[in-house]
Amino acid sequence: MQNELTIDQSRPVRAGEELDEVKLRSYFVKHMSGIVGPLVVEQFPAGFSNLTYMVRAGGREFVLRRPPLGANIKTAHDMAREYRILSHLFPVYRKVPQPFFYCDDETIIGAPFYVMERVKGVILRAQPVKGIELSAEMMRQLSEAFVDNLIEIHDVDIQAAALADLGVPQGYVKRQV
Repeated sequence: MQNELTIDQSRPVRAGEELDEVKLRSYFVKHMSGIVGPLVVEQFPAGFSNLTYMVRAGGREFVLRRPPLGANIKTAHDMAREYRILSHLFPVYRKVPQPFFYCDDETIIGAPFYVMERVKGVILRAQPVKGIELSAEMMRQLSEAFVDNLIEIHDVDIQAAALADLGVPQGYVKRQV
């Protein structure tokens, strides 16, 4: 189903959204083993919220996420929360990317951020990806896989994953309605 043409590709970083690669490399070297040579930083072009970058180092690929520039609503772009959820889910639900580290030192790239493994895959968007025919059979398979994964993630024991204190689960539906 997927090939290199259908997987989201990173591109040069958009003007004004660059990262300080010298400080970032120094931070990587302190927190990741095996980082040699320069970092190559690119950006994933789509998305509606946090900025997502591809970082290549020492033959490895990572994904860095940070809040958008000028984000004033801290809770809407809480990198610590995203990192915590991934860190706690990864041991019990291996379909999430492995998180490597979180940084709250805004002097590194201007905002809190975290780094995780890159997982290659096709992202379904409003416009079909070139090279994939979304036939009725393919849509059935995607729909079934989607429901199967929803069931699997809802089966995660939040106590065992140490996520039971996340948010206020009691009365959630009533608050939303």
